[in-house]
Amino acid sequence: MINLSRFLLLKIFYPLLVVFSTLKKGYKERIQKWTISANNKLVRLSGIKTKSILLLLPHCLQISDCNVRITHNIYNCKRCGRCDIKDLISIAESHNLNLFIATGGTLARKIVKEKRPEAIVAVACERDLSSGIIDSYPLPVLGVTNERPFGPCFNTKVDLGQVIEAIEFFAR
Repeated sequence: MINLSRFLLLKIFYPLLVVFSTLKKGYKERIQKWTISANNKLVRLSGIKTKSILLLLPHCLQISDCNVRITHNIYNCKRCGRCDIKDLISIAESHNLNLFIATGGTLARKIVKEKRPEAIVAVACERDLSSGIIDSYPLPVLGVTNERPFGPCFNTKVDLGQVIEAIEFFAR
């Protein structure tokens, strides 16, 4: 029943709502937020437990003036603490997770295909999260929206507590 509900949400209702969102400005982001929230609730209701978890992050979490590029290998990070990457690496290491940075949807889909996780914890903006959750279906994805104090795709942050909670939900 939960899988059917996720299917209806992600493959039927969401695309219809996006079409209707063109009629009212600002409505699309609200639909994306609602879809992420509804998906997260349905995934939690499914009670899926696994150790094969992929933690997928956007490149915009890295501070923009950092001299080290981590887009090809997040472990190149010098762990200076100026952005959330240091803490996210520590979280992934302590939970023995696959951890990757995606610079966009195409790379994110490639990572998912190559790593073949049983569950995903993804951090991104509403637009990328909602499309990533839909593209990854039927894999269970818990989405955590990033905070954008400087605007989209620039020096974003994430609530580390929400990331840990999502990981621990799957790993329990």
